[in-house]
Amino acid sequence: MGKTILWVLVILGGLMLARVIAHKKASNAAKAAAPAPDPAPPRASPGGNPEAMVRCSHCGVHLPRSEATMIGGNNWCNNEHARLGVRKLD
Repeated sequence: MGKTILWVLVILGGLMLARVIAHKKASNAAKAAAPAPDPAPPRASPGGNPEAMVRCSHCGVHLPRSEATMIGGNNWCNNEHARLGVRKLD
């Protein structure tokens, strides 16, 4: 009985060690594959005045007018949302 418990603990310890090693490898691979953050600083409006904010007609997110795409009288946060079209927002 004592040897059985010992072998169960050894096997569980080995499985836990394998899981930790696999997690570390996956984490390192994700860090290596992740794109570098955009180093460009946020754009300030001329004269230091606050910029007008607009709302995406699809998802409702607010963004500066200079970063929005305006198509057909609607503001969009990206081209994919412009392609999907207007969605009723609450």
